[in-house]
Amino acid sequence: MTTQRAVFRMLLALVLMAPLASPTTLAQQQPASLAPYVPTPQDVVNRMLELAGVTKDDVVYDLGCGDGRIVITAAQRFGARGVGIDFDPRRIAEANANAKRAGVEDLVTFIEQDAMQADVSDATVVTLYLLSSSNVKLRPILTRQLRRGSRIVSHAFRMGDWEPDETDRFDDERGNSRTIYLWRTDGTVRR
Repeated sequence: MTTQRAVFRMLLALVLMAPLASPTTLAQQQPASLAPYVPTPQDVVNRMLELAGVTKDDVVYDLGCGDGRIVITAAQRFGARGVGIDFDPRRIAEANANAKRAGVEDLVTFIEQDAMQADVSDATVVTLYLLSSSNVKLRPILTRQLRRGSRIVSHAFRMGDWEPDETDRFDDERGNSRTIYLWRTDGTVRR
């Protein structure tokens, strides 16, 4: 019996440690984070949507949507349709609950997905609050998929050497300095 217990314990330890022995497998399953989750203050959300000139005719995509506040606000204030994309299932659940609470679940959709794999070709506006390096990674994807005249709005971070069409600098409600960038796509794929 003692030998059987020892063998059983050794097999159990191997089974329990197998996932730890392969961190690459876990890394391959999880998309790389494009930015830490930091909610955009509501007054900044409002300013981003105003700078983009969002109307009821727009489809607003938010990459790294977090709790969904940008597309929810676009639906509430402007009647726009919206799609939020985030790889974190907790954020997607929170966004869906927030949309239901706001009464706009018929106008917005939240998708659990890696933003780098997203199809944004239906978007007329794409909003971002990601790192500059992430924006640069997304730049060729966005400029290839978006139709001419679509708008990209980024809170705080630029897109490398692609000069924005407009820059809005202001102090938010808490007195923090904020910058929002707006680009209009022109059909050129930017690497």
